Formats: sequence, structure tokens, C-alpha cells
Amino acid sequence: PCSGQPLGPAFERKPRGPAEHAGESSGNCANRLGRAGLPASKRREVREVKIAVAVKIVPDSQDVAVGGNGEMDVSKARPVVSEYDLPAIEAAARVAKESPESKVVAVTAGPASIDDSKVKKNILARGADELEMRADDSLSGLDAFATAEVLAGVIEGLGDIDLVVCGDGSADEYVQQVDVQLAERLGMPIATSVVGLSVQGGIATATRALEDCVETVELGLPAVVSVTPDFATPRIPGMKDILAAGKRPMSVSGADAAPQPTLETIELAAPEKTERNPTIVSASEDGAIDKLAEAVKAAL
Repeated sequence: PCSGQPLGPAFERKPRGPAEHAGESSGNCANRLGRAGLPASKRREVREVKIAVAVKIVPDSQDVAVGGNGEMDVSKARPVVSEYDLPAIEAAARVAKESPESKVVAVTAGPASIDDSKVKKNILARGADELEMRADDSLSGLDAFATAEVLAGVIEGLGDIDLVVCGDGSADEYVQQVDVQLAERLGMPIATSVVGLSVQGGIATATRALEDCVETVELGLPAVVSVTPDFATPRIPGMKDILAAGKRPMSVSGADAAPQPTLETIELAAPEKTERNPTIVSASEDGAIDKLAEAVKAAL
């Protein structure tokens, strides 16, 4: 299941059947090696790796207000980098560090409100060398399909990109679709659920943490990977990093055209609040466990 003929450019490899404990050499996919992407004769041999890391800027969840009817108001929420994209920036920076002269370009798109100096410096202070931003109110509320279309256009405009790194979701919607749809639009192979990554000789080697095993796959560059939060703990920028970020290239422009979404949002509301009936049982009381058990049964 994890070896054999290469798959097409926009497919990921998945294990079949039961697998034994991850980390052991036995089992259907545990620590087996698979390959996907271009044939060896057409793979791009690179020493310096040009990396694009896709970043989503979302409203800070701590600033979201909920009205009496459950309607969510984000008009006063500060823009922040999605927490699921912070490991992606870290992964891109680590891969670039292993290859001299490599470059990390952060790409992002959204409404005009994402053009925030603090947010831009935060991205660049975490290891990105450049930032390409499309900030336009016509890009507000994009679904995964439209987001992938916009990001693909930005990435294609950067020239020859060897590796595209994404987070495995976003902090606002977490639909987990942009990475695979971006790979499809770019015509590149993809590995999802990545917790380990290295690049050498035109090959990206990715370790994937799946539900029942850990597998290792090789992808011929150019390729797309999406990393999980378990990949690495994102660095905390120091003052030196923040000051240097202000001197790095930032390109901010509007959208050439608004992509057509494929989904229509009918309603977005917070869950209804339910009244709670707390029961406090002191462990020092006689029969405390029985009382607690009765209280749990009554609540079910």
C-alpha cells in the first residue's frame, strides 16, 4: 500500500487495511516508504529550495462578540495569524535552514483588514524572508475553492517554487481543504498530516502521522505538504527578529478579480447557551461516590 507505482500529481498516498503499532517495521504502512509525483527523469534537482508557505489571517477569537440571537460579530476583532499556520511557517523556516541560499516566501490573501503592520511583521519575524499579500475586500469570506484559486495565482507569480507548505486547517473554519485543492490547481503531488520533513536532491521526504500508523513518503519536487501542529512548536520572535522583519520585502496589492465561491453560507451563529445545574459533592461526606453517581445518572 505504501510502495509501488507513483501516483498522479494531485493525489496523496493512503494506507489500506490494518497496521501494527506505529514505529515498528511491520504492518501495512508503518515506516514503509512510498513515492509520489513526477518520474525521476522529470524531477527538479535543486540545491537551494524556494519555499512558499500559505498563511491565513483570521479574526482573533478572543475579540469575537456574540449577540443575543447568537450572531457572531467580528468587526472589532484584531487580525492575527491562524494558529494552525504557525507550525507551517516554522516547518518552512527549518527546511530552508538546511539548504543554504534557500528562501521562504509567505503568501496570504483576504479582506483589506489583513493589511496590518503588526501581522506582517509577525509573519516575517517567524522565519519568512518575504511576504506576498493580496488584501482586497472582494476577497472577504472566501471558501476553500476560491482561496486555493487566489493562492495558486500568487504562487505561480513567484516563478519556480520547489515546495509549498500549508497548515492542516484554519483557526476560523478548519475545513482542511485548501491544501489539497491548492495542490490540484498547481498540478503538484501532496502529502498531508506531515509531522516530519526534509528536502534533498529534488526529493521531499515526509513523515505522516495517520490514525493507525506512521508512514514515510517521498515526493518529487515541486510538491505541496500540509503540516500538523505536532510538527514543531513555533518559535517566539525576539526583539531582534521583530526589528529585522520590518526591513524584509513586503508586497501588498489588491485582487485582479474576485473568484467565484462554490459554497454559500446561509447562517453563522454561536451555539445556544444551556442552563447548568451544578451539583457539588464533598469527598469527605459519607457516600460521596454514590451521591456523585446518582447526580450523573440524573443528568443523563
